[in-house]
Amino acid sequence: MANYHVMKDKNSEDWEVKKEGASRASGRYPTQTKAEKAAKEFCAESGGCEVRTHAPDGKIRDTDTVPPANDPFPPEDKKH
Repeated sequence: MANYHVMKDKNSEDWEVKKEGASRASGRYPTQTKAEKAAKEFCAESGGCEVRTHAPDGKIRDTDTVPPANDPFPPEDKKH
């Protein structure tokens, strides 16, 4: 199970999706929303994982578990 990170590229205005431990981005997208959607699709295709979305300053601001992965500590989702 490989987790994915959604981050703002420091050299452009693009958002990138990067597999944890990878040296290159899996994809680049014009908006954070499109990047998050792509990351969740990558996770679902690989059997489920975590998508961690970073704020432009680099701090993790959100984490989502993508099925069929199981969240070991499922929080109450207050956003949806």
